[in-house]
Formats: sequence, C-alpha cells, structure tokens
Amino acid sequence: MVKIRLSRVGAKKRPFYRIVAVDERRPRDGRPLAYLGTFDPCTKPERVRLEKERIDAWIARGARPSPVVRTLLRKHERAAAAR
Repeated sequence: MVKIRLSRVGAKKRPFYRIVAVDERRPRDGRPLAYLGTFDPCTKPERVRLEKERIDAWIARGARPSPVVRTLLRKHERAAAAR
C-alpha cells in the first residue's frame, strides 16, 4: 500500500517537511517513490507547496493520504476556491 505522508528534513528544533509518496512499510524518512510538495510550519502563515496534479495521479492509483496530508489538501482546496 502506498501512503502520501510527511517526511522530516528540517534541522533540530526547526521542522521542515516534504510531502512524499512512500510504501507504508518504509520508515518515516526512508526513500520515497515520489516527492509531491513541501510544508513549512515555522513560517506565519504556514507555507505549503503542493504538486496537485501529481498528488491526484497517486490517489487515482490507490495511494492514501495520511490525516495530516489530508488536512493540508483540504486547506489548499478551500484557499483555491476562495480566490
């Protein structure tokens, strides 16, 4: 099963995450199948960059987003609808 989840790449006490497609049996920071975006929770407002087409393609192939990634996708969709 493929999951779309966060992979931490930031420094100590300065988190920065990549949104990745990865086999669910791999460790959190293991080698991903694809990079799908980034998430920086330390900026105000939080900075999120999503490659929506690639994420949609992975979901169409059966990948499941983690709860945090699902929340980020919903926020992104709401922000796009408000524009």
